[in-house]
Amino acid sequence: MAKKLVVAALQLPTLGMNATRLEFYLKKATERGAQVMLLGEYVLNHFYKELASISKSMVKAQTKKHLELLKELSVKYNIVFVAPIILVKKDGYYKTIVKITPKNTRYYEQQILLPYEHWNEKAFFSNVIKPLKDPMVFKLKGFKIMVMAGFEMHFDPFWKKVMEKKIDLVLLPTASTFGSHNRWREIIKTKAFLHGCFILRANRLGEYSDENVKWKFYGDTMLVSPDGEVEMMLEDKESMLVEVIDKKEVIGHRKTWQFEKALNEHEV
Repeated sequence: MAKKLVVAALQLPTLGMNATRLEFYLKKATERGAQVMLLGEYVLNHFYKELASISKSMVKAQTKKHLELLKELSVKYNIVFVAPIILVKKDGYYKTIVKITPKNTRYYEQQILLPYEHWNEKAFFSNVIKPLKDPMVFKLKGFKIMVMAGFEMHFDPFWKKVMEKKIDLVLLPTASTFGSHNRWREIIKTKAFLHGCFILRANRLGEYSDENVKWKFYGDTMLVSPDGEVEMMLEDKESMLVEVIDKKEVIGHRKTWQFEKALNEHEV
């Protein structure tokens, strides 16, 4: 019998220190059987450009509070959280993704960060530049799940691991803006189809004004099937996605298209 998993994604602006909305949505999600919940980038912490005007101690307190809350809620509702979070250390800020279960906590430090003049996370964060390692992978209810930072979606070595490790579901937290809706939709749909996996993307909401430029984070949180079809997509308002995914769709896609089999025939 094929396995099923109930996935949830929250589409929110920065929560700040007020997390009452988080539990409100969590109650609704668990009533619908959600087993894993994904949050977008810069939801638990402020957008990185805003951090310059916030004291380091306040950022650290914000992170500590949210980690404690997620651990508490994970136990209370028996759910797995995957959420980007900023860790504060003596030498600076580190952009990471945390996975919290009722029993343990794991961190994935983002490996490739945006390096552009207008959006230079690479210069702001202290993440170490070194040879690429495997992304975070875990199993849940018979599904193999990979966590991929939003910007890392653009790089083939991460997708090679999706195929090598036979990943069923990719969790993709993002902070996309500047009207990039169509590009992100098409890339996600194409990657899901080519690699035969579900992709759950959670994109944040909110605005930030920087020297007469307005950054509008537009939502578009979505679940895409292995056939490259958008099964559910939120628009540009605060909301939550809860959907059931079926492993037989992954298995059926691989049997039909046999991309991996065709490639393996050419391996030396």
